[in-house]
Amino acid sequence: MAAKKDSKGQLKVTLTRSMHGRKPGHKECVRGLGLRRMHQTVTVVDTACNRGLIDKVSYMLNVEKA
Repeated sequence: MAAKKDSKGQLKVTLTRSMHGRKPGHKECVRGLGLRRMHQTVTVVDTACNRGLIDKVSYMLNVEKA
């Protein structure tokens, strides 16, 4: 059975800077996006919630359309 195509777009998010020494809230945002280690890439649904997480820690991320 094929997965359903989501009506919303998707974003590829890559962690480009270390979480070491960051504020606890920023670490939580990165973990909330599903990122665990440097240079890991995940695909997330383009929602307002995920956009908020990405905006908060944008200095640590590389974001592109999937």
